[in-house]
Amino acid sequence: MQNETIIGSEYPVKVGKLIDTAKSKIDILMFDWRWYKNDISHPLQIFNQKLVRAVRRGVKIRVITNFAELVDTLNTLGFDAQVWPNKNMLHSKLLIIDGEIVVSGSHNLTGNAFTANLETSVIFHEPALAKSFSEYFENIW
Repeated sequence: MQNETIIGSEYPVKVGKLIDTAKSKIDILMFDWRWYKNDISHPLQIFNQKLVRAVRRGVKIRVITNFAELVDTLNTLGFDAQVWPNKNMLHSKLLIIDGEIVVSGSHNLTGNAFTANLETSVIFHEPALAKSFSEYFENIW
């Protein structure tokens, strides 16, 4: 497969398809991530539910983020999530899917990133790059 650009509101659709087809694991580093439990029709919450369904079908999802409240929600839903413990800010926006696909760019998992902001990200279908980012993730996990 070829690498793909993600512009603005394309993120939940393009990355959502990758979540739907993930087989074994997804590792996530995310600066800002929101959970709209009272707005289930919001594009972000639809995306979040794709991640929940992936966990329920046996995909292991590990998350490092900045927000303890979100970590509690994710762990309750079966994710393996932790708060970034370092004094330096975690500013990454990175998903590694099945050790083969990398999604990185400016998109946070927020309503504004999915619907209002001018965001750009890239889907890399490059196992060597995914391996390098997986090693990075393991080192900070």
